[in-house]
Amino acid sequence: MSGLPSYATPLERLWYVAFRVICALILLFLIMPLLVIVPLSFNAEPYFTFTEGMVSLDPDAYSVRWYQDIWRNEQWIHSMKNSVIVGLCATLLATTLGTLAALGLSRAHMPARTLVMGLLISPMIVPLIITAAGMYFFYSHVGLAQTLPGIILAHTALGTPFVVITVTATLSGFDHTLIRASSSLGATPTHTFFHITMPLIMPGMISGALFAFITSFDEVVVVLFLAGFEERTIPRQMWAGIREQISPTILAVATLLIGMSALLLVSLELLRRRGERLRGLSPG
Repeated sequence: MSGLPSYATPLERLWYVAFRVICALILLFLIMPLLVIVPLSFNAEPYFTFTEGMVSLDPDAYSVRWYQDIWRNEQWIHSMKNSVIVGLCATLLATTLGTLAALGLSRAHMPARTLVMGLLISPMIVPLIITAAGMYFFYSHVGLAQTLPGIILAHTALGTPFVVITVTATLSGFDHTLIRASSSLGATPTHTFFHITMPLIMPGMISGALFAFITSFDEVVVVLFLAGFEERTIPRQMWAGIREQISPTILAVATLLIGMSALLLVSLELLRRRGERLRGLSPG
């Protein structure tokens, strides 16, 4: 037990082990649904259960047929294209708007800063079904219901709070004397932002952008209200597949989404460590 000092009592050593076992069991409980989905996506049979061959590790019981079905099915391809278009556009808008809002909130003379911050992060607090219903009635009146621009704007509203929070957290450790020094040397505000402020807050911007993208890519409630058949995204197609035609292809898509989410989490951790290094902190 290298993590314990030599003078630790037997009770402290017991708690040291028990605490880690408890944490491991909690983690296993949280990720168990994901661990079940991955092997089921390789089932050779069109079932959502483990067959006798899979349990006995028979190679013939496993297949990649459901992954191949994704690329053969026009509905899945169409849904993927919509998800990518909506996700990228919503991320770009949310990152731009969220960064501008965070820069304004970071100023000491910002009036009603707490109230504005509460309004900006309200989409994270209000139940999503209420937000989706409100968006549906509003977009129906302005002609944005069942259109990709309407879904992009809706996902932008959902992703912007993540950008505001991450960029605001990055700006909390920002040295504002750098901006004053830049101004004293004759740099314009635009030059100062792109050459001093933006490089230093870039980890927070990218982290917020990743959160906004995954929020858009996984969102289904708003899409159920706003999207028609042509505007289906991957989560909407998965929902339709479960209700209309149950197929293990859904499990294959879910496995791909799990892998993408894992990559995004690794990217966020690397960005967090880079941000700490830029601020002179040791990454932990």
